[in-house]
Amino acid sequence: MRLARFALIGSLAAASYLLLYLGFLGLDLPRIWANALAFGLAVCLQYVGQAGFTFRKRLMDTAQIGRFGAMVALGFLTSMLITGGLGPALALADWAAAALVTVVLPVQNYIIMSAWVFATGQTGRTAS
Repeated sequence: MRLARFALIGSLAAASYLLLYLGFLGLDLPRIWANALAFGLAVCLQYVGQAGFTFRKRLMDTAQIGRFGAMVALGFLTSMLITGGLGPALALADWAAAALVTVVLPVQNYIIMSAWVFATGQTGRTAS
């Protein structure tokens, strides 16, 4: 059940990023600002959804928020390594490298969230 909640929240966060990015572009924001705002808002939505709905933890936990931020940074590094290193080394098309990121990151994030960010024994309510 938790995996299904994780997938739902991840899908909603991804869809919100896409819609926000396109919406900000529609407001004539430069791409860099449209991306930064959309990404930041989607990450906030993901945190609230994953903490409160998926893992049943308190939202206002600074240590947990810090761990979540570290996980996001690690995800960014992973995506850079795949699209900028592994993809070119294996002569993958850009779309294939990006598709690989969309498969690897959710698995990586679920493992990190379960084992560290929202692990039982951390502060907040117990996971179900």
